[in-house]
Amino acid sequence: MDMTSWIRRSLSKTNTKTQNQHQPQKTSNPQQQQQQLGVTEQLIAYAKSFTLDTFKNFPLQDDNEATAASSGNVSNDLSWWQQQHAMLVLSKVKELSQLRFKLCPGHMKERQFWRIYFMLVKSHVAEYELHAIRVAKLKQMDLEDQNSLDIGACEVEMSETKQIIYSNWSLSAEDYKRLIYGS
Repeated sequence: MDMTSWIRRSLSKTNTKTQNQHQPQKTSNPQQQQQQLGVTEQLIAYAKSFTLDTFKNFPLQDDNEATAASSGNVSNDLSWWQQQHAMLVLSKVKELSQLRFKLCPGHMKERQFWRIYFMLVKSHVAEYELHAIRVAKLKQMDLEDQNSLDIGACEVEMSETKQIIYSNWSLSAEDYKRLIYGS
């Protein structure tokens, strides 16, 4: 195998790993995905108890500073895990989906709705979100370790190649000087 194809293959592996590092492992089992995202039966029952007044009367601090600093895009305000959780909980809890439809944007902004929701369910989902953060950090550390190993392997292979080249030349010191200095 030549050096350029090895480097190209190593870089393509690194790029693929980098693209997937922030996303949790995809599961084919919907129950397992629900569990990873914290959508449990207890959470579903709790979310079904929310009313319009739960959101309208929630004591949310003045949102002017956060609104000015925010891009206005809800997906930028939520983490990847929160986005996945929100999509799943909306599909599982029709009552919450209907509340969101009634409240946004007439009574509150989407950003406010999700801030209130995650504050309300914090005790139900905190451990799942923390677990997802830990898994993402471990994957990132593993990727960084793998990258350093790839670089180290490249350096070792290059030094071995240099040794082979130099050992095959078998030049005397005088021949080497003539080759370098042309004398």
